[in-house]
Parts: sequence; structure tokens; C-alpha cells
Amino acid sequence: MKILNKDNFDEVVNGNSLVLVDFYADWCGPCRMMAPIVEELAKELEGKVLVAKLNVDENPDIAARYQIFSIPTFIIFKDGKPDQRIVGAVGKAGLIDKIRAYTDSNELK
Repeated sequence: MKILNKDNFDEVVNGNSLVLVDFYADWCGPCRMMAPIVEELAKELEGKVLVAKLNVDENPDIAARYQIFSIPTFIIFKDGKPDQRIVGAVGKAGLIDKIRAYTDSNELK
């Protein structure tokens, strides 16, 4: 799991072919509910998809750049560009369903 901030966001997103970014805040109940799922996915997808988190309260400029109005919001970046947006506490199955389109579906549980 990579923790993103204003200093490393662009480098990480542009430097990896596939990145799932969790835009969250510490005070957000649904974000806290998704946190263990995001951690689990980071381990399961290691080497295939980089899973990262960005605290929107600490990085408001990046949140504004990607028009994050509700949290949690997950954005899948493909080759440095935002390709898919998932809003809300969608659970593990909801995230895997979206990520599956970018990977070999047999790799995901």
C-alpha cells in the first residue's frame, strides 16, 4: 500500500501502468469501513495493480484536481490517466469487479 501526497502523487500515478487510488479522510465512516478491504486488495494485487491512498483533507489540491466531492472515491489510473471512477463504499466485490477489466480475471478472488 502506497501512501500518496502532493510530493509523490504525480510520480506514482505516472510511473505505474495501473494504479487504484483510494481518496479518503480519517473522519469518514464509509472510508474506515473500506480501509481493511483496500489493505487486503493491496496485498492480493501486489505486482499487478498498485493500490494507494490519498487523504483528501491533507491534499485538497489533488482532490480538487480530480473533482472528489464524495468519499470514499476510488479512481483507477491507466498509464497515468484517470480511467474509471468508483464512488462510495462498494465493498471488495465492487472494487474487484472494476479492476477485473484491467487484469486477468483469474487472478482476482
